[in-house]
Amino acid sequence: IIFLGISTPLNSSKSVCGSWVTQKKWESLNFNISRKTQLFLKLEDFFWREHLSPLSLPYGIKGSELLLLQVLVKTSNYHVPASIENLGCRTCVVIGNGFVIKNRSLGSIINNFDVVIRLNDAPVRGYEEDVGNKTTMRFFYPESASYNPTLHNDPDTLMVLVPFKQQDLRWLKEIIYNEKRVRRGFWRPPPQFWLGDVSKIRVLDPHFLQKTADKLLKIRSQKGKRISVHPTTGILAVFVALNYCDIVHIAGFGYPTSQNVRQPIHYYGYDTMKSMKNSYHDVNIEAKALKRLEDLGAIFYLHPHL
Repeated sequence: IIFLGISTPLNSSKSVCGSWVTQKKWESLNFNISRKTQLFLKLEDFFWREHLSPLSLPYGIKGSELLLLQVLVKTSNYHVPASIENLGCRTCVVIGNGFVIKNRSLGSIINNFDVVIRLNDAPVRGYEEDVGNKTTMRFFYPESASYNPTLHNDPDTLMVLVPFKQQDLRWLKEIIYNEKRVRRGFWRPPPQFWLGDVSKIRVLDPHFLQKTADKLLKIRSQKGKRISVHPTTGILAVFVALNYCDIVHIAGFGYPTSQNVRQPIHYYGYDTMKSMKNSYHDVNIEAKALKRLEDLGAIFYLHPHL
């Protein structure tokens, strides 16, 4: 059973797509979204022709071409499995790491979606009742990587690197080629060993982070000013899902009020809002963007929320 909104169960994902696509309300967002968009960087972008990018990371690849070439030569796969790629209607859910998903018992509903996108190192084992155990893609960056992806992912889970800086690509290159690790340039130490399957690695095209910042959050619209905030992995994953999926649900998004400093912010662990201090993200802007997407019918929540 797939849920379109909180209270409307539908047994056929195809009927869900049909009823939703006819609405077209979200098109007023003018994102120029195409569900045939290539999500991941591919080798021929660099090997066969010059790949021009006016922006450097995290919004473009300028200055990072050589590192990318070295990474993509080894990973050499930019596809999504045919079983998903060939679906006539893709139903997707993005699972945020927020405390709001705790004790919701959404696991079986989440597992019914065609594509389940998870974020960073959020655990699955021990939390299946609330978050399910199916993972199609996991978005991460070095500081949020688990040294052993097999613990909380399926064997065929795509590990999607979101490169925010050159050091992120260099970390991946050092892992892939088993080179000496350079620890400088990270806000916390990334894993020095990574036990994942290299063939499952994908590198997200920075185009999506740029469009998330420009079109959805509008945090890069001040020309000539250095922008100190970037989109979170979560809001980025929502935007990617809008590009790739026919129906997008979300769960586990939302932070407690900043006044409640002791309230846990994740469904796991003990981090509180205090840990968000000095963050490179603006969660208030992102909350407003999600509300706008919901109001226009672009996304649907799996649970009640503020």
